Amino acid sequence: MKSVALLDYGSGNLHSANRALIRAGADVTVTADPEIALHADGLVVPGVGAFAACMAGLREVRGERIIGKRLAGGRPVLGICVGMQILFERGVEFGVQTDGCAEWPGTVERLDAPILPHMGWNTVRTPQDSVLFDGMDADTRFYFVHSYAAQHWNWTDESPLPPAKLTWAEHGAPFLAAIENGPLSATQFHPEKSGDAGAHLLRNWIRSL
Repeated sequence: MKSVALLDYGSGNLHSANRALIRAGADVTVTADPEIALHADGLVVPGVGAFAACMAGLREVRGERIIGKRLAGGRPVLGICVGMQILFERGVEFGVQTDGCAEWPGTVERLDAPILPHMGWNTVRTPQDSVLFDGMDADTRFYFVHSYAAQHWNWTDESPLPPAKLTWAEHGAPFLAAIENGPLSATQFHPEKSGDAGAHLLRNWIRSL
């Protein structure tokens, strides 16, 4: 059974994420301990609420260093919702810019949509050879609840990570619903709230560890 550390930094739906990961077959430890987080087979970074608050909490437990060290060693990390957003260079909310973990280029910004938050079930457009979405139908729906997202992808050859597989969704305009980038993966939707589809995705990720 694969070991998964669920990073506890004061922001995230820990209870439901923990339960979903266990159901998907992982041996889960909810922790802020750097040693456990560094050495587990997989690390999950959840996140709900504001970008700035999540980054403040992450820095309190040196979470950005844990993420960076794991990726430097090729060890898998999965970000969920705001846990995906903070992997980008920066986030802008209410005119305030906050630095993120800068594992990916780009800025997380407010969606240009007539109704916010984007709340409910939506389909996604997956890339070929996806690990996360392997075995899923094109009309599979996932549960979203957010008003901000990364809406552009500006890849540079300077990154040590391999080329990314991008999954897109649309609410008013296209936005990144998931990314698979070597050991670093993330979803803007909540797999732990996405029923059988989310469980399938988590099992796929755990099998890849």
